[in-house]
Amino acid sequence: MCGICGELRLDHGSPDMEAVRRMTARLALRGPDHEGYYSDGALAFGHRRLSIIDLSSHADQPMLDEELKLALVFNGTIYNYRELRVELIDMGYEFFSTGDSEVIIKAYHAWGENCVQRFYGMFAFAIWDMRDKSLFFARDRLGIKPLYHTLNGERLRFASTPQALLAGGGVDTRLDPVALHQHFTLHGVVPAPRTILQGIRKLPPAHTLKFSATGEVVQRCYWTLDATRPKQELTEQEWLSATRIVLQRAVERHRLASDVPVGVLLSGGLDSSLLVGLLADHVDELNTFSIGFEEVAGEVADEFEYSDLVAEEFKTRHHKFALPNSEILKRLPDAIREMSEPMASYDVTAFYLLGERVSREVKVVLAGQGADEVFGGYFWYPRMDAEKGTALERFSRHYFDRDHAEYLEMMNDEYAVHDVTSAWVSEQLEQQGADEFLDQVFRLDVTRLMVDDPVKRVDNMTMAWGLEARVPFLDHDLVELAARMPPQLKLKEGGKFPLKAVARGLIPDAVIDRAKGYFPVPALKHVRGDFLGKIASILNSDACIRRNLYRRSYVEKLLASPEAHLTRIQGSKLWHLALLEWWLQVNVDEASS
Repeated sequence: MCGICGELRLDHGSPDMEAVRRMTARLALRGPDHEGYYSDGALAFGHRRLSIIDLSSHADQPMLDEELKLALVFNGTIYNYRELRVELIDMGYEFFSTGDSEVIIKAYHAWGENCVQRFYGMFAFAIWDMRDKSLFFARDRLGIKPLYHTLNGERLRFASTPQALLAGGGVDTRLDPVALHQHFTLHGVVPAPRTILQGIRKLPPAHTLKFSATGEVVQRCYWTLDATRPKQELTEQEWLSATRIVLQRAVERHRLASDVPVGVLLSGGLDSSLLVGLLADHVDELNTFSIGFEEVAGEVADEFEYSDLVAEEFKTRHHKFALPNSEILKRLPDAIREMSEPMASYDVTAFYLLGERVSREVKVVLAGQGADEVFGGYFWYPRMDAEKGTALERFSRHYFDRDHAEYLEMMNDEYAVHDVTSAWVSEQLEQQGADEFLDQVFRLDVTRLMVDDPVKRVDNMTMAWGLEARVPFLDHDLVELAARMPPQLKLKEGGKFPLKAVARGLIPDAVIDRAKGYFPVPALKHVRGDFLGKIASILNSDACIRRNLYRRSYVEKLLASPEAHLTRIQGSKLWHLALLEWWLQVNVDEASS
């Protein structure tokens, strides 16, 4: 897990090494263990390393293979690198390191662009071919690892975060009206390739991108998710048995690909508790970590009752952090500064504070993100299923944060667009390869929406502390299995039935049978007190008024009743407005000043 960046001159000039150094410096938190650079003609790489596999200097990056004439910068983990290494050795390749980075280089030489189809893991990487002066990018199937870029007629720059690109300078920071509409409709999600900023784009998940010396640019999708039933019908027990086998294999992959200890972020919910249960017999001493806060308005702000139960059941080395709510508000600006894009979910800051403490104990943790999307755990799925109308109508009535008419009421004329989000969602839902409406929904959520909400959130807030978070529920074998499963099997018994069945007899029934919880951060859920005061100051600031993004009448309406205006999934519309403005102030305005 690392931070990567670089520059390719398209006019055959020399890269701006000072800009590359500034970008690399901004990525230091993602990789505290080593800093490296490489340049060759029109190309320059920068890298910050977090040492997880092969802790020696042989695995430092940028990694050069002088014999094969290839250079690599890589962020992520290839979980099956050992098997691939054996296969490549049998093909005649010789290795100078023992980690997964060199496996990527050899695999690219052996199998070309199709090497990505051989990888199990999370990855974003760039390979420079010194012979034909081509630059190749790849991003993993589920977009677990980020890859942003900015392009003009003279140069291409890329990095793990938009903040690094902004540090390099020369970025068009005008707001993208289409992205704004998506952001405010899909609770913060701006699907690839767009971002909030017109000058920064991101490589979509499951895509490669190649720049040739002749100026040819080719982007290719190498994986799609099949959401149709298998030709041979499976019984319920066969589905459950397959889930158990594939999940256990996924957890083992994620555990074994490390030369340092691996812990678990234990929320006390089904997903993280199941990970602990599957790991406990394979680890001498398993570190688990939980966080909680003070209650607000009578709402409990921790799940220690359940995480304590799991920790005691499996005799883990448990770390429990109970923090005052004042800590949330105090550290909120720091968390916003590390958000690669604005993320209004309440638990972002909780992950940030948890990551800070976990990183003092371990370098790698497993997390339960993705299970709700893959196995149907959210309350809106059955509501959509029961709805009447077109696929778009059934989806939007239970998911969109605000209808298009309200968006136009909220935004000033400069940012008024037609209903671009509905058009995009409708197009995604109607793609071939899904048998039922809920198959369409799960596919959209897993391959496009989840990427830019919970998955991005976990990457940002853990990597801000040099902590690698791995998500076994997004192992692509497991995702492919679940996508072909009948939706009603997933929704049985309140959702995530296959995981509940696997967990039964393994973890305490109290954890399996509890109502679904959401990471409790009531200090941000209830917009009052100091939190409300800060929101009001942001939305009434000179910077916000000069930006002229929101209609003042809409802002004043929300401020007049700060807790009355909620989205369909119970998010604060007022916080959503303030969060975007705050993110722009600390990430864009400060970089431009």
